Amino acid sequence: MKTAKMIIGIISIVLTFVMFFQSCAAGIGDTMENKGGTSGGTGIFTAILILIAGIVAIAARNSRGGSIFCAVLYALAGIVGLTSHGIYEDLMVWGSICLIFAVVFLISAITFKGRKQKNVSESEQAPQNKEI
Repeated sequence: MKTAKMIIGIISIVLTFVMFFQSCAAGIGDTMENKGGTSGGTGIFTAILILIAGIVAIAARNSRGGSIFCAVLYALAGIVGLTSHGIYEDLMVWGSICLIFAVVFLISAITFKGRKQKNVSESEQAPQNKEI
C-alpha cells in the first residue's frame, strides 16, 4: 500500500498543474460570460487541495494519520469538484478521481498495521534494582 500511496501522490501533483491551467481558462471564461460563475476559482481551490494531499501522501505514506488526512482532503476536493463545477465540466472528472483516491486512502488507514513491537518475556528482561 505504501507504493500505491506514493504513486497516487505523484499523480496528484502532476494533475495539479493540468487543473491549474484549466481553472485559469475557466476563470477567464467565467469573466467573459459575466454571469457571476465561480468554476475557475473552485477549480483552483480543488487543485490546491489535491496538491496538499499529494505532498502529504508522499511524505507520510508510512503513517496512519497521513492516510486519514489525505482521505479527508481528497474527499473534500471531490465533493467541492462535483458540486460546483459550473462551466468547467472537467471539474466533475477531477472530483470523481479525488473520491476514488479518498477511498484508497481510507482503506489504507483502516488496514494499516504499524510496526510490531517485540514482546520480551520477563525472564529476558534485565534485572531491576529495587533498592530503597
